[in-house]
Amino acid sequence: MADLTLLFTSVGLSEQKAKETLKNEALSSALKDAIVQAQGLLGSNIDKATGTLLYSMVSRLRDPRRLAFLTEHIVQRKITTELQVSAALDYVKNHPQDPLDQKAFESACGVGVVITPEQIEDAVEVIIRKHKEQLLAERYRFNMGLLMGEARATMKWADGKIIKNEVDMQVLHLLGPKTEADLEKKPKAAKVKAPENETKEEKTSSANGDVKLEAKSLMEQLRGEALKFHKPGENYKTDGYVVTPNTMNLLKQHLEITGGQVRTRFPPEPNGILHIGHAKAINFNFGYAKANDGICFLRYDDTNPEKEEEKYFTAIREMVEWLGYKPYAITHASDNFQLLYDLAVDLIRRGHAYVCHQRGEELKGHNVPPSPWRDRPVEESLTLFERMRKGVFAEGEVTLRMKMVMEDGKMDPVAYRIKYTPHHRTGDTWCIYPTYDYTHCLCDSIEHITHSLCTKEFQARRSSYFWLCNALDVYCPVQWEYGRLNLTYTVVSKRKIIKLVETGAVRDWDDPRLFTLTALRRRGFPPQAINNFCARVGVTVSQTTMEPHLLEACVREVLNDTAPRAMAVLEPLRVTITNLPANAPSEVRVPDYPADESRGSHVIPFSKTIFIEESDFREVTEKGFKRLTPEQPVGLRHAGYVISVQRVIKDESGKVVELEVTCTSSDSAEKPKAFIHWVSQPLQCEVRLYERLFLHKNPEDTAEVPGGFLSDINPNSLKVIESALIDQSVSTAKVFEKFQFERVGYFSLDPDSTTEKLIFNRTVTLKEDPGKI
Repeated sequence: MADLTLLFTSVGLSEQKAKETLKNEALSSALKDAIVQAQGLLGSNIDKATGTLLYSMVSRLRDPRRLAFLTEHIVQRKITTELQVSAALDYVKNHPQDPLDQKAFESACGVGVVITPEQIEDAVEVIIRKHKEQLLAERYRFNMGLLMGEARATMKWADGKIIKNEVDMQVLHLLGPKTEADLEKKPKAAKVKAPENETKEEKTSSANGDVKLEAKSLMEQLRGEALKFHKPGENYKTDGYVVTPNTMNLLKQHLEITGGQVRTRFPPEPNGILHIGHAKAINFNFGYAKANDGICFLRYDDTNPEKEEEKYFTAIREMVEWLGYKPYAITHASDNFQLLYDLAVDLIRRGHAYVCHQRGEELKGHNVPPSPWRDRPVEESLTLFERMRKGVFAEGEVTLRMKMVMEDGKMDPVAYRIKYTPHHRTGDTWCIYPTYDYTHCLCDSIEHITHSLCTKEFQARRSSYFWLCNALDVYCPVQWEYGRLNLTYTVVSKRKIIKLVETGAVRDWDDPRLFTLTALRRRGFPPQAINNFCARVGVTVSQTTMEPHLLEACVREVLNDTAPRAMAVLEPLRVTITNLPANAPSEVRVPDYPADESRGSHVIPFSKTIFIEESDFREVTEKGFKRLTPEQPVGLRHAGYVISVQRVIKDESGKVVELEVTCTSSDSAEKPKAFIHWVSQPLQCEVRLYERLFLHKNPEDTAEVPGGFLSDINPNSLKVIESALIDQSVSTAKVFEKFQFERVGYFSLDPDSTTEKLIFNRTVTLKEDPGKI
């Protein structure tokens, strides 16, 4: 059994999937046969893509006689997609007789069919032209599925993602970005009346300032979970809430203080930089309060002076404000150190806490025996706790523990421990510091928080949250848990990011290949795109793991409408126009937003010497290549000229270093197949191109990456181009300013830039790279 598990995981199945497969004897036997045959044919290990196709084929195959036949086609890479696997299974199902007509089979499965991006572009162009009038009339209300359906019918074996990207791009080119009218919902029939509460919801959401779209979308996603939330003052209606004889009086006092206002808080530890998961927490806490006309505190959970630094306090506040949220107040757990100490003394007096001499290693695990000091006299614990405060004991020698059992079985969690480390804000005043389990709910109570929103792993602490407030007879808020947001192809653990920095895999916490918020800002991600992403993910109880390309899609949506255009050439090829008219304009006006020229423009130089991308020229005309060749002219974007190659100049090694061309006015020339970008009298700049930092989806999963996450670094995650050329319109750009370099991608000015040398980070490509997994 263990051998089969190892065999199945070796071809890409997860350990859980392998174990599930083993429960089905017929399936596991067939999969084993396919893998053994594949290994024999390959003479080497099977890659994950091949393994996935083999599993897909075996799990759906009804005729075991065809197993070897289909395995051979997959291993020989004649069948390379799920679409082909489905077609192959359909064919063998409909042709049970022997022998199988291999030629007919391969024809039915698209074996050997190669569809280039250029062919897809041409086919979609024909379909768009066919529906152009209706598209222009209906705009984005047009059924785009019709375009996809026709394109798929035309190119059965083409990659669906590439088709969709091409359809989206050509529709955008034809219609321009969505307008407010496009975003309006289609009017419903008169008989359909919106519920009153839904109308109110929309009004509330639309009144929320800068993030109104995000807040509205977030609340739509929240309707599943947030409808369960209690109203302020109705805490007692929550499942699991402990009601005491004083509960209603405490809630009455709470309402008198808050006026029935919703109050939330975002409580990060100031021991690291916030990451994309924190963005969800920020949006949820601030967004929920804002959508309900409430307030949200930014509270630093600064109870561990060993790990806290000023730079983290500053960066956290910057990131909250960068995302568009203004805290009602900025508070610190340390603001309440004296009050928390006084409450701890009260807890001991009430018989709910005791000083314990067990060491840290003795307290680990879930089956720890009860402390021998659990029933020590109250007066003795009070004396010892005072001695802890005065610094009589060594670190780790004693702790203050609470007499309660948590939901996960952990007994008597620690409330205070000794640390002889000066605190960032209180200096040497304290040598004992409260723990999260003790501090969090009491700070929530002190600030009269109504909804303590936290991630799912804190569910095991909900009982201790309620217990402590009630044990001290103070106002008890309600804790609500939601699922964390995770991304594939990254790590967000502070400890692991520090390892990446220390080993030189990344430069620092703000390296644009990371998914810390400072890194995303440096890469050029707009804050509204991150908020949109969080809103679309929504808030659910279950953990959410998303692909980075979904976040990147939100980035493209925002930048397409907000990033002005410029022209840049990353790998320049010199072009000399030999017949440029003497009266030709020396400047060209370029719209900042071609889809809406009323939004402004800029002027760039134009002369007989220009530079184009090396990749926009080929010496030999190839099928599907639409750009410049000796036989094929191209247009110059915005310049009003079509150029034709007259002479190709090479260096001693045979590399093309310059083209001599002639130009014709685009008014009189035949329309070229393509228009390319160019620069003239440009600025030289550095461009940094980023790819995923890790090679595997889950670099922390030892089943996927046995060598650990540090062994999974993508060697091509950063490419630096030091001699890129860019038009002069960006010469006054400010740090973090964003541009769309036409036909190249979206870019942001890096803080490393100087007046002598601009440095741009590629934020995202113009459209999703279909080659990415």
